[in-house]
Amino acid sequence: MPILIPSYHKPPFYLFNGHLETIIPSVYRKIEGVAYEREKIETPDGDFLNLDWSSMGGNQLLVISHGLEGDSRRHYAMGLVKLFNQHGIDVLVWNNRTCGGEMNLRPILYHHGASYDLDTVIQHVLKTHAYDEIFLSGISMGGAQTLKYLGEKGADLPSQITKAAVYSTPCNLPSSAETLKWKSNTFYKNRFLGKLKMKIALKAQQFPDLIDLEFLHKVDNFDDFDTYFTARLHGFKDARDFYQSVSADNWMHRIAIPTLIINALNDPLLGKACYPVKLAESKSEILLEMPKRGGHTGFTLQNQEFTWTELRFLDFLNS
Repeated sequence: MPILIPSYHKPPFYLFNGHLETIIPSVYRKIEGVAYEREKIETPDGDFLNLDWSSMGGNQLLVISHGLEGDSRRHYAMGLVKLFNQHGIDVLVWNNRTCGGEMNLRPILYHHGASYDLDTVIQHVLKTHAYDEIFLSGISMGGAQTLKYLGEKGADLPSQITKAAVYSTPCNLPSSAETLKWKSNTFYKNRFLGKLKMKIALKAQQFPDLIDLEFLHKVDNFDDFDTYFTARLHGFKDARDFYQSVSADNWMHRIAIPTLIINALNDPLLGKACYPVKLAESKSEILLEMPKRGGHTGFTLQNQEFTWTELRFLDFLNS
């Protein structure tokens, strides 16, 4: 499949670089008029997941996987919900463990490779609903979870799932993790790390023997955080082993349905290996679109409620 010609060209004039295209929407964008109905489901390991539904009574469903330290209330999730609902499509946003306002029960939290929880969500939907067609979508980390799930299932993917679309996605996690070491990305590193350290501190209240709080307070980089907390809690050797083991591109060659990947070339959180050009050129199921602009989860359109990626997802998934 040839690399797609990008159709996003011109962000608003005041968003004149990738950092502004990333930060301004994240802080200031608001989506009104979305109401969820929450459902709590059990996981096979005795934990739970919170699912937020916005149903229109249709026969199609969009499943959204959110980004790192996000949840169903993030603007990028609610924008998709509102847009797809306007076209009669039901939407389900699932919240990763510890996300969505409630601490989970098990020692583990969540991570880029937690496709097992997405699988639990899909299996629940298939058992309790009779949708004719299911679309999968993911933003940033949620995109990586989605791609990993699709690749793991391969040709055994449930037949109701017909298309998928992701954007601002770290297809190669080691490459993306390296960007958080750049001085220009200190803002993102501190923001993500601060939120995750707060969650580990809460986890220490549940399992005090598992967490070294004194060391946690000293951690100031992701290599240490992911080695001593993420990796150890989830059964990996260290940060490097974790990044390499869960990286979505280990499985993407097995994806068996049309899957759109949109990654802006000026995304400050994606390294070179996050743009799977060779795979897209050789595999008809992968459609890769790489706009020059857009930042990370940005893609703002002047004086419009919805972003370009949201409109692009609707056009691709529902065409």
